[in-house]
Amino acid sequence: MDRFENVTVVKAANVYFGGQVTSRTVLFADGTKKTLGIMMPDEYEFGTGAAEVMEILAGELDVLLPGATEWQHIVGGQEFTVPANAKFGLRITAVTDYCCSYLP
Repeated sequence: MDRFENVTVVKAANVYFGGQVTSRTVLFADGTKKTLGIMMPDEYEFGTGAAEVMEILAGELDVLLPGATEWQHIVGGQEFTVPANAKFGLRITAVTDYCCSYLP
């Protein structure tokens, strides 16, 4: 799916790491939520409240998922899942466009 229809977009940006990572929240009529964002090259650690699927639309990164000892290489067109209440590492190697879907 390359676009969302009949949604509400929160105008205020989510800004992390001094503006290196930004996103916008998209709310759906069924109560689900996604964020669409951009990550600039650098290394980050994120924490989750809800489980999420990170779909990489364009760009390139390495992810260290909770409990893993090896970094996994991800490129545009791939995705990965992060469990709820967890931390994960990202090494962004090229400007990365993403869609994060929060799971119930």
